[in-house]
Amino acid sequence: MVTTKEKERILVVDDEPRILRLVRSNLEKQGYQVTTASDGELALNQAELNEFDVVILDIGLPRVDGYEVCRRLREFSTVPIIMLTAHGEEAEKIKGFDVGADDYVTKPFSVQELIARIKAVLRRVNVPGPKHEPVFMLDHFSMNFVQRKVVANAHDVRLSPTEYRLLYELVSNAGRVVLHQDLLAKVWGREYRDETEYLRVYIRYLRQKIETEPSKPKLILTEPGVGYRFAQPEAPPV
Repeated sequence: MVTTKEKERILVVDDEPRILRLVRSNLEKQGYQVTTASDGELALNQAELNEFDVVILDIGLPRVDGYEVCRRLREFSTVPIIMLTAHGEEAEKIKGFDVGADDYVTKPFSVQELIARIKAVLRRVNVPGPKHEPVFMLDHFSMNFVQRKVVANAHDVRLSPTEYRLLYELVSNAGRVVLHQDLLAKVWGREYRDETEYLRVYIRYLRQKIETEPSKPKLILTEPGVGYRFAQPEAPPV
């Protein structure tokens, strides 16, 4: 059962009434507060009027498909989004990530799997406090761990919970190589240790948002076949 004082609110979007009933019933048994929508326009209206902790979003929706709903949600919200897809093809996953999804579940899915994914994305929202100084600065980039604020090239950077958690892990270990498996386990959860496409896609997103030249990164550095390393400020001369 959910142990927080307030129930986490989940918006479930699917055009199949059977799936809506099944998901709603099981999530409510887990202690979540559930709202449903049967098409993309209704989903966007609900998201504009209410604050949700997670959105579960089917791709094949009438009126406005799931990809477009996700893209439009990202214009005003950083709520974690789990997409439901009928296919597990990598290209479809990446398309979902490209428009702002945080995770996906392939149909047919078990309720237990969906609940595990919900818990995983909620963990990413709860980033721990800073390990070192509350503010990290390097060249054109700064990250305030207390305010959860990132600035790059003199502009505030808007990040989804997953993007922020990944950047947090990299920056808080600046100068050290973080292994692919360790990043996946810390950001997404231990059950994601083999999902390397998640990491590859999200590293690309972060570079596009914080690097001056994303194709020639100077902040997020690749250690081929091993992991990634965030650049470390030079020590001041003694």
